[in-house]
Amino acid sequence: MRRSISSQYGRSCLRLIAALAGLLLALSGLQAAPAAAEPVPSPVRGSAYMGMGVRAHDTVSDPPDVTAPTVTAPTVKATQTEGVDVASYQSDVAWATLWSGGVRWAYTKATEGTSYQNPYFAQQYDGAYDVGMIRGAYHFAAPDSSSGTAQADYFVDHGGGWSADGLTLPGVLDIEWNPYGDACYGKSTSAMVTWIRDFLKRYKDRTHRDAVIYTATAWWDSCTGSYSGFGATNPLWVARYASSVGALPAGWKTYTMWQYTSSGAIVGDRDKFNGAVDVLRKFATG
Repeated sequence: MRRSISSQYGRSCLRLIAALAGLLLALSGLQAAPAAAEPVPSPVRGSAYMGMGVRAHDTVSDPPDVTAPTVTAPTVKATQTEGVDVASYQSDVAWATLWSGGVRWAYTKATEGTSYQNPYFAQQYDGAYDVGMIRGAYHFAAPDSSSGTAQADYFVDHGGGWSADGLTLPGVLDIEWNPYGDACYGKSTSAMVTWIRDFLKRYKDRTHRDAVIYTATAWWDSCTGSYSGFGATNPLWVARYASSVGALPAGWKTYTMWQYTSSGAIVGDRDKFNGAVDVLRKFATG
């Protein structure tokens, strides 16, 4: 009888030990399991800036990061004039520092869609003017939210106007990869061309000046089907982050401006106007 009880007791202890070992092993596995990656939040509407989509989709290598106005820009053959473009991301811009570093023109984001206005627009737009820069405003297009006509009106009504004072550059339509969803904003190539045409026509009707088109060649080819109908009337601001401009979008034989880097988080993205300062001033005058 004693042997039977002792044997049963021993077997019970072994089962208990085995169960405890299994539990410890399971707990160990739980502790060792990697934490699940947190989802990356989508950009907030209104947070887009010139070149945001280009950086995400165009794999051309950037030149060195631009964090100070003394950085050496890519070498160019013709005389070109240094510029900068800014948005709310840069908040209050040190315009005097940029001027000292050779920047002579600037563009500030004014609007996006028909509901967003840059809260730093006045400081940025007027600040550039106050130090002597020739400045202008740009609109970040949202073709999936409202018509081109409506967005041109919104842009002109909130900072995107133009005057022939020699210090105000024509407004810019920033049309590039959609940072919030489908690259072409859910539009066919023909519908995209129509949207752009409507914006440009309305801007011309309101300001008597042709708007500049900012874009990247790869996006233009993909989302407009390499449409070539705007090159004769609308100046081109091409985005390409490399030591040369490369192939231009269909319809343009030359560019007016070139955004050569979108890495300037502190002082803004850097650009070249394709001409000397006197040519820039004539371009502003119209």
